[in-house]
Amino acid sequence: MANFSEADDSNFEQEVLGSDLPVLLDFYADWCGPCRALLPTLEDISREYDGKVRIVKLNVDNSPETRDRFGIRAIPTLLLFKDGEQRATVNGAPTRSRIADAIEDMLGDA
Repeated sequence: MANFSEADDSNFEQEVLGSDLPVLLDFYADWCGPCRALLPTLEDISREYDGKVRIVKLNVDNSPETRDRFGIRAIPTLLLFKDGEQRATVNGAPTRSRIADAIEDMLGDA
């Protein structure tokens, strides 16, 4: 299994905005079927981008402040952060290539 970090309302700033590496933030819920279906893809992405991107998961049911801060209305939703700034959003259950393209675009940003 991949090494994911967990964020919540209490540690979001540290885990995501304060990260030394770019972050792929996965807004999910335990009851969400598409969120569970996305897990193997995120595990694969985690292995491929190990040392380049951190994957952080945030349960929307347990973190309403952060969920509302980013206007999350549907899950799964992936947000990509670099240098503490949101760089991209990927909604729904995206393909692996769509996630990888968003990461590559983010990593290529100056």
